[in-house]
Amino acid sequence: MKTVAGIDLGTQSMKVVLYDYENKTTIESGSCPMDLISKDDGTREQTTEMYLKGLDVCFGKLSVEGKASIQAIGVSGQQHGFVPLDENGNALYNIKLWNDTSTAEECKVLTEALGGKDKVAELVQNHMLPGFTAPKIFWLKRHKKDAFDKLKYIMLPHDFLNYALTGSYVMESGDASGTALFDSKARQWNKTVCDAIDPDLINRLPKIITDDEPCGTVTAEAAAKYGIPAGIPVSAGGGDNMMSAIGTGAVKPGTLTMSMGTSGTLYGFADSSVSDPENGISGFCSSTNGYLPLLCTMNCTVASEEIRALLQLDVKEFDAEANKAEPGCNGVFVMPFFNGERTPNLPHGRASITGLTVANCSRANIARAALESAVYSMRGGLDSFKKHGFTPKELRLTGGGAKSPVWRQIVADILNLPVKVPVSSEAAAFGAALQALWCSEKAAGKSTTMGELADAHVELDETKTTLPNPANVAAYDKAFQDYSKILNQVSPLYV
Repeated sequence: MKTVAGIDLGTQSMKVVLYDYENKTTIESGSCPMDLISKDDGTREQTTEMYLKGLDVCFGKLSVEGKASIQAIGVSGQQHGFVPLDENGNALYNIKLWNDTSTAEECKVLTEALGGKDKVAELVQNHMLPGFTAPKIFWLKRHKKDAFDKLKYIMLPHDFLNYALTGSYVMESGDASGTALFDSKARQWNKTVCDAIDPDLINRLPKIITDDEPCGTVTAEAAAKYGIPAGIPVSAGGGDNMMSAIGTGAVKPGTLTMSMGTSGTLYGFADSSVSDPENGISGFCSSTNGYLPLLCTMNCTVASEEIRALLQLDVKEFDAEANKAEPGCNGVFVMPFFNGERTPNLPHGRASITGLTVANCSRANIARAALESAVYSMRGGLDSFKKHGFTPKELRLTGGGAKSPVWRQIVADILNLPVKVPVSSEAAAFGAALQALWCSEKAAGKSTTMGELADAHVELDETKTTLPNPANVAAYDKAFQDYSKILNQVSPLYV
């Protein structure tokens, strides 16, 4: 038996899957919850100790035989997090995460220094937002100067796992393009932006490798610690959205993926750079030597889980309650900004329930409105995709929300697209495993493309295919207009 391992470091958990690529089946998996350090100022942090413990726990749950079968490893990680290390590889501070909004002031300072948001978009195909890595680095310099002065290695979460496994300090274009330090069109670090933070910053950033080359091989130390083979390749890896694109088969033009996890993301493969940060579309690279325009919201299952807890319902009860309500919830809307928000750019945003009357105030309407709220932001993003010539034919749905038949129908109706669900529920980990297979085959001299691998290995669950309901589509066209009006009215409260 021969397998490839995919590691996914998420916000709430770490997972490892072993994929038998000859028999096209996942044979084992292990997971470990991740803690979160949260503060009222928008701070959301984790530590390198959490990540190393996660590797130990996850690999510890796999069989000796399974681990011995691993031929290559790929790593997926939550995007944008900042892992600051000294010259000895020790953490200088906690890891600020993608959903940390405490750097809003740093974003303003950097944007002004660089000549405004349009100039920033020209340089790095994105606006300077609190979710990205650049303002986190600047925050360390402004608030933890002693730590910044000792800064040697600047890593993203998936790069830190690569480093733990191989000792190599490199990065690939996909995750790098989410730092707001990287020119995704030129596929190189942007010196102008780096200099705005610190003149020496660009010299501390890692070398960029191609997406199909290994970042290194498993060291003897890591092999002994985790019980895995020494010397096997670890692929370049990438951000969780880039790996989910692989794991859902969105590696060719025409297929969009929507991931419904803690955050909500909408993205699709493109042959050339697509960027529209004014409308929330980040100009990212893919981790398959292409581009991955992407919209990200910071509140997806967060909204449904908070409202579910408020209503004291379990998941099945919550879905059943939401299914009782009509599309549009008779005018009830949830503004889902529990973590602040990135799209729209409201780092100080707050959640609310609005539109309630004596006639429509019900658990069913509030429950369904929570589910709908996560998709309305994606609807705006889809319109932007279309304006830039991206013509979607279908939507691949992944993440916790994909498990809900009610939510799948809401997605199909609001976006007016056929929804298909991959068999593998661990899209990021599975995508990392497929990238590892791609890397391994390239090293063996094969000319396999990622498209060919996705066609061969990404299986869809036909029982979960969901088509738009024309009557619901019409109802949601009206409800989306009402939602947009309310959003425009409340947004000035949180700027």
